[in-house]
Amino acid sequence: MAHEINAPRDSAQPVILTVPGLGNSGPGHWQTIWEARLPRCRRVDLGLWEDPHRNTWVNKLNLAIQRAEGPVVLAAHSLGCLAVAWWAEYEQPGGPVEGGKVIGALLVAPPDVEERPLDRRLTRFAPVPESALPFPSVLVASRNDPYLTMGQARRLARRWGARLADAGEAGHINAASELGDWAFGRLLLNTVLPEPLPVVQETPRAQPAARDTLVWQRA
Repeated sequence: MAHEINAPRDSAQPVILTVPGLGNSGPGHWQTIWEARLPRCRRVDLGLWEDPHRNTWVNKLNLAIQRAEGPVVLAAHSLGCLAVAWWAEYEQPGGPVEGGKVIGALLVAPPDVEERPLDRRLTRFAPVPESALPFPSVLVASRNDPYLTMGQARRLARRWGARLADAGEAGHINAASELGDWAFGRLLLNTVLPEPLPVVQETPRAQPAARDTLVWQRA
């Protein structure tokens, strides 16, 4: 059963931790742009970007979460989503922990690591954790993502208890997708934040993959 997307109220402003995937996120990636524009938003340095190791990534994510000064919202991309899922599996077994630091997560374009992964390095994060995430989460999927089909995304959202959002045809929702600040992603991020952040409207340009309204899919 999916968690209700009603982020818990907290007097402290949350820290937004971005969790990149394989190869890290470059200058044109929405994660990088968010880090520059959003208050209290910073990257988790997982290291081993080209040679990922599951337990190392989970341990580094855990350290970043524990060191954060306040509640945490995770904004993960690609293989970073699997790092988040494994962190929840290892660090919060048995379900939600009262007073847990992570209050929500945005999981963008997780890749297939089991059936037909496009990169052999992705299989290091298999199998996919079976447990529902112990915090509200939104899984964002693209209709033409080469790393995960929409059908796989629906199954993954059900498994993790996440709400599924349709990003349209946005590829792997990375720098190559040319989404800029990615207003649709900011809109989704607001659904797991205690207080919404303003969505800055960028200069209109040709972005057929971008959306400005929520399109939820049945998981």
